[in-house]
Amino acid sequence: MKLLPAIFSILFAVLVMSGCQTYDPYTGEKQVSKATTIGAISAVVCGAIGSRKSSKRARNAAVGCGLIGMGVGAYMDAQEKKLRNELEGTGVRVAREGENIRLIMPSNITFGVNRAEVQSSFYSTLNSVAKVLGEFNESVLVVSGHTDSSGSESYNFDLSIKRATSVANYLKQREISSERLKVRGFGESSPIATNSTEQGRADNRRVELLIEPKAQN
Repeated sequence: MKLLPAIFSILFAVLVMSGCQTYDPYTGEKQVSKATTIGAISAVVCGAIGSRKSSKRARNAAVGCGLIGMGVGAYMDAQEKKLRNELEGTGVRVAREGENIRLIMPSNITFGVNRAEVQSSFYSTLNSVAKVLGEFNESVLVVSGHTDSSGSESYNFDLSIKRATSVANYLKQREISSERLKVRGFGESSPIATNSTEQGRADNRRVELLIEPKAQN
């Protein structure tokens, strides 16, 4: 019976690793992310430690240790995959940044011109986001608003705050805990494109949702 925790951890590691494969863009071969591999090793080690302990508390702690080790990389991998599936074709960009996930929502699909209320046509997309965030609730969320450089700096800052707040409030209505949400406004200070062209300004007008694992906080 002492070997059961170790066996459980090994099986769990294999299952998660098999579900978190990606494709090498150069060779086309399947590969497992480094975060998942390292996490799986952690899970096996922790499970083995638990198998050598006699108390139930020690065994539970060891299993928890394994889940933490495996969870960060594999958990975010799974969340990213689900978000990409749910948001395909919506106009929302999903970007992976280390262990974090960033959703980039252009204002042309999110808000009306100079408006801070979420457009009703975008509700279904935010519902999909909330659905995934509800399933993967071991993460914290930073909603940030951004504008182009048109108009005054103070106006742009206020508008960016209002738009980020609108998105956060909608997610709260979809049962995403306020404790997980932070709102920030950047106005025109963080462009991702040039403000000298119409397309660049359109790219800069956006709301972003940064999804971070709780382990980082």
